Amino acid sequence: MAWLMRWRPVTVGPEKAIAPDERLSWPQTAALGLQHVIAMFGATVLAPLLMGFDPNVAVLMSGVGTLLFFFLTGGRVPSYLGSSFAFIGVVIAATGYAGSGPNPNLPLALGGIVACGLLYTAIGLLVSATGSGWVERLMPPVVTGAVVAVIGLNLAAVPIKNMAPTPFDAWMQAATFISVALVAVHARGMLQRLLILAGLVQASLIYALLTNGFGLGTPIDLSRVAAAPWFGLPGFHAPVFDGAAMLMIAPVALILVAENLGHLKAVGAMTGRDMSPFLGRAFVGDGLATIASGAVGGTGVTTYAENIGVMAATRIYSTAVFVFAALMALALGFSPKFGALIQAIPLAVMGGVSIVVFGLIAIAGARIWVDHQVDFRDPRNLMVAAITLVIGTGDFTLKMGGFTLGGIGTATFGAILLHALLRRGRTD
Repeated sequence: MAWLMRWRPVTVGPEKAIAPDERLSWPQTAALGLQHVIAMFGATVLAPLLMGFDPNVAVLMSGVGTLLFFFLTGGRVPSYLGSSFAFIGVVIAATGYAGSGPNPNLPLALGGIVACGLLYTAIGLLVSATGSGWVERLMPPVVTGAVVAVIGLNLAAVPIKNMAPTPFDAWMQAATFISVALVAVHARGMLQRLLILAGLVQASLIYALLTNGFGLGTPIDLSRVAAAPWFGLPGFHAPVFDGAAMLMIAPVALILVAENLGHLKAVGAMTGRDMSPFLGRAFVGDGLATIASGAVGGTGVTTYAENIGVMAATRIYSTAVFVFAALMALALGFSPKFGALIQAIPLAVMGGVSIVVFGLIAIAGARIWVDHQVDFRDPRNLMVAAITLVIGTGDFTLKMGGFTLGGIGTATFGAILLHALLRRGRTD
């Protein structure tokens, strides 16, 4: 079997899913790639801003990481790699970041991110050598489904609490997710497959009419777009390897393993294909992408739940789409003007789109349970899912000295440990 597969050209039809080894026409594929760029953009830019990183480097390295992942998996696993939120808490703790402006201790964080990538890559090589059975025993469908669902539910507060500062913005969020829903239900053909992009454009036009036209809210400002240069280098930085920072940040690799496993389970459920044979390669690809990103000043990366949501909505899983998305991210990383254009999208509109995407992520987790026929009459499964969902959604936090584990981290480790504990506690 050739390392890189070849795509079979197909035409889109009603209710037809496009498999990873299929592709639509190149113009359609490019348009779908743009939709994935928009889906990942908000989180990929937000995460570095919260840690004091350069967002242009993060976007650039998301494209590099996605291409690395594509080649390591032979183009058989549809996935986009973007900034991981799992690093935010430990990076802030390791660097003492105050929360605004550039992070003065950024090199310390980069050293920890590189160490995390090395550990993650080692796990991937171990899985490739020994098989994925032990990972799947640690993380069966009840665990991975809960972790995937928690990723969407944990992020839900971001658009609802932080992306609608005024009552007008809240109404615009509602108009946005209604726009996306109407496109999803009533549009046909390629327009239906581009529901996130189409809904975003429609909502942005409504926003511009109400604000720029009637003065009801903060108008769209394109002055930064006009002033930004077409091409420019982002701010690269080199890592510094400090033992304390590395010990604090490197364990995030275990969270990335759970996220990646959950991603492959979700993709496998959506495509009807067993992704387990590619698990080791996927871990190695994600680990190498994290190393590459940390080595030049970028954030740690992970397979992106936002793009799972887009795939769930469009039913297009062609890996060709992600190659185009990665190339667009590369262009964006070197183009301050394109970045300014994306950032000109109203916050409320991005918030409305995020509500849809995060909701679809949560449903993707539930679908893992359904497709694997998880039996919730079994009290072990019931307890694992129930506790994981609440501690992840409620952002349950544990502190151990200078180390803080919260939200997705506690849910991930909690689900794994709770399942192992309850399994050992029963003999039937």
